[in-house]
Amino acid sequence: MKPFTIWFTGISGSGKSTLSKRVYLEIKCRGLKAELLDGDIIRTNFSQELGFTKRDRDINVKRIGFLSWLLNKHGIISVVAAIAPYEETRNLNRLLIPNYIEVFCNCPVEIAEKRDPKGLYARARRGEIPNFTGISDPYEPPKSPEIVVYTAKETIEESFNRIIEYLVNQKLIPNKIKQKIVPEELEKEERILREYLKNLGFARKGW
Repeated sequence: MKPFTIWFTGISGSGKSTLSKRVYLEIKCRGLKAELLDGDIIRTNFSQELGFTKRDRDINVKRIGFLSWLLNKHGIISVVAAIAPYEETRNLNRLLIPNYIEVFCNCPVEIAEKRDPKGLYARARRGEIPNFTGISDPYEPPKSPEIVVYTAKETIEESFNRIIEYLVNQKLIPNKIKQKIVPEELEKEERILREYLKNLGFARKGW
C-alpha cells in the first residue's frame, strides 16, 4: 500500500483535531506506520518564530507539507490537522505530495464559536487575537477536496466512518483491523509519549 498524506483543513473548532486523532489511531490499528502532525505541536517545535500573518501562515503550512512529503518518502503515512486557510498554499502541497487527500471539515463559524472551549473566538472578537481565521482573517474553503465532512450536522462517528470508507475504497488502508492491536492500549501509549514530550517542552498539554 502506498503512503499518503491526509490533511484535515477547516476553521478553529471545526473538528479537525478530533477526527484526525481518530483516523490516525485507526490507521495504526490496521497495521500501518503513521504520524499525527497537529498544527499546534508543529508551531511549538518548528515554527515558534512565526506569527499569524498570511506570509507566516503560508510558511508554516509549507513546512508541514514538506515534513509530510519526507514521511511519505520513507513509507510513513502523515495525518495532518492544520487550518491551512489559503487555497494557493494547500494546492502547492498537493503538487508536492504524490498521494494527497484533503478532508474539509465544513462547519459554520457560528457553530465553531459555540464549541470553542478556550474562548479564542471571544478574544478575537474583542480584538485581542489579530489575524484570527474566520473573524479578522479569511478562510478560503477548498474547491475540490477529496472528502467533505459536515461536522455541524454529522456525528463524529458518521464523519469518521465516511473517511475510513474512502481510504479503504481507494485501497490506501486494509479493510480490517489487525486483531492483535487494541485501540485503547494504542491510545494509552500515545498519551504517555505526548506527556513525555510535553514535560520536555516539545508539545502542548493534552492532545
